[in-house]
Amino acid sequence: MEDIYIITLYDYYSELLTLKQKEYFEDYYFSNLSLQEIADLNDVSRNAVHKTITAIVDKLKFYEEKLKLYENRKRINELLKNKISDELLDKINEIV
Repeated sequence: MEDIYIITLYDYYSELLTLKQKEYFEDYYFSNLSLQEIADLNDVSRNAVHKTITAIVDKLKFYEEKLKLYENRKRINELLKNKISDELLDKINEIV
């Protein structure tokens, strides 16, 4: 469940990360590579990859804490859920 939350935050805030951070994140969360596999691909230590992934997750949570894009979307969805059809809600979600 935590992974889904982190990936959702990545969807919102990935443009605020460096190319290398995006690469590590995507290798780990989307390509399902191990820390050692990422380390081998990038010629760095496993510990360096672990520290980087941890820093990225912390950064994503920090951005959400300050900007609240994910939280606001959840709140908007809850408010709209009772007021409009599911079809219209889906269209709004595509835009947001």
